[in-house]
Amino acid sequence: MNFKKYIIPGLVFFILSCGTATEIEEPVAETTDSESSVSDFWKNATVYFLLTDRFNNGDPSNDLPFDRKKDGAVLRSFEGGDLKGITQKIEEGYFDKLGVNAIWMTPVIEQIHGFTDEGTGKTYGYHGYWAKDWTVLDPNFGTEEDFAELISAAHDRGIRILMDVVINHTGPVTDLDAQWPDAWVRTDPACVYQDFETTVTCTLVENLPDIRTESDAAVDLPPFLVEKWEAEGRLDQELQELDAFFAETGYPRSPRFYIIKWLTDWIRKYGVDGFRVDTVKHTEAGIWKELKEACIDAFQAWKAENPSQVLDDEDFYMVGEVYGYYIEGEKMYDYGDRKVDFFANGFESLINFSFKQDATNSYESLFSKYSTILNNDNMGSVSVLNYLTSHDDGSPFDADRSKGHETATKLLLSPGAAQIYYGDETARPLIIEGTNGDATLRSFMNWGDLDKESHQALLAHWQKLGQFRKNHLAIGAGQHEQLQESPYLFKRTLESNDDKVLIGLDLSSGAKEISVYETFKDGTEVRDFYSGSVITVENGAVLINSPYDIVLLEEAE
Repeated sequence: MNFKKYIIPGLVFFILSCGTATEIEEPVAETTDSESSVSDFWKNATVYFLLTDRFNNGDPSNDLPFDRKKDGAVLRSFEGGDLKGITQKIEEGYFDKLGVNAIWMTPVIEQIHGFTDEGTGKTYGYHGYWAKDWTVLDPNFGTEEDFAELISAAHDRGIRILMDVVINHTGPVTDLDAQWPDAWVRTDPACVYQDFETTVTCTLVENLPDIRTESDAAVDLPPFLVEKWEAEGRLDQELQELDAFFAETGYPRSPRFYIIKWLTDWIRKYGVDGFRVDTVKHTEAGIWKELKEACIDAFQAWKAENPSQVLDDEDFYMVGEVYGYYIEGEKMYDYGDRKVDFFANGFESLINFSFKQDATNSYESLFSKYSTILNNDNMGSVSVLNYLTSHDDGSPFDADRSKGHETATKLLLSPGAAQIYYGDETARPLIIEGTNGDATLRSFMNWGDLDKESHQALLAHWQKLGQFRKNHLAIGAGQHEQLQESPYLFKRTLESNDDKVLIGLDLSSGAKEISVYETFKDGTEVRDFYSGSVITVENGAVLINSPYDIVLLEEAE
């Protein structure tokens, strides 16, 4: 099956077409000498994904710079969310209580100043994927001081920051935003997604200029960018930095290397911990290896300059959006005429687009499948990022927000890393009247709903599961074993960390006796993290009296 991706600026549609797959005797892989190897931390990470503009407004004074207006189609203008708003929630402990150890924000670099209007009403670059200048923050999101404060606040709590980055395309051309020169971008042909070439060497959509990432030809800076930097009083500095970068690296002054320089500056200056990379399959795989090597150098340089701020010895992390990548024990993505291994080109992890379908199956079917695949010889050194809701997936697992508890349980207890989409934990509505396309998925965070008892109870469920997951690497990185079919009991173990937990789901409320199946020895004090009860194992079992249908057993300290 092939996914065709059709984008109207501000909209993304994916149409599934069925056909006969092309037989490939020897898959072609654009590989490196060695693939990235992911740590148990990232295998078990809980990543909170938010739209910077839609999460929390910490500074209303920056809501509409560049003469932007709030006159777009429904949910297609800037709504006021910013970096200060995210920092406020970090400092309040919101993410700590959820067990989150990484935050992925949509791109925060300067966006086009104007808007598109393609029959669906005006759309501004609120989402961050329409770059105008990779070297500075968009003032709608805040200042560089705000960015530094956010990363510092996150690091103080052991939370990593993932920047969302784009190399595939620039922003659209508008009355206020010039097209990048032809030496930098192509404006045709449009992608038709039939094979490698018609997925990569083409534009995703009309008026979304495609960076000539395949080119090694030297190019001059766009005149509009030179004029912009000169007006901002930083032209000389930017030119000097570019000269130093190209002299040091020996890279040609081709489009992709300019952008790599600009992106890695955010790491070198602020200590960004990782990148979530957009539209990965629409660009030659080898550039991600080039990006990763530059990221590693920049991260090491930042650590050397800021030893007191270094969290640990984790390497720079990259997770890629290869739309249509399904976890079936296969690392390679199939274009039809070519297979490419993106894990061998700089990525420790890829977003897993099959999880929401797998989550329609039973707990045991889901958990055992993922444990088997992620612990086999082929996939054991890499990982996937599972999700059930996203910003451009029009068929979320729980579109009407009627399965919030099940969503949390399946996502946060599955092997692999977990991506919470902002509002999963608060039942933020995904069906908004008057919206068109993906805008319905991008409403402002529903903080006001947390005054309601039902929303408080849902959030508490996410928090308990999230904290338990954070405390136990075995959940995402360990081996799964079913202990009992009914009532359903299983354990997770991670020998390298001497970590083990026992979990029961769909249990009866009230008093319940649970066999621990030698997971814990007689006389061991264990805690049910969900209820807070501490119990001693006797005769291979524990007796728990709680009003919940779930137990999360760990050794009591």
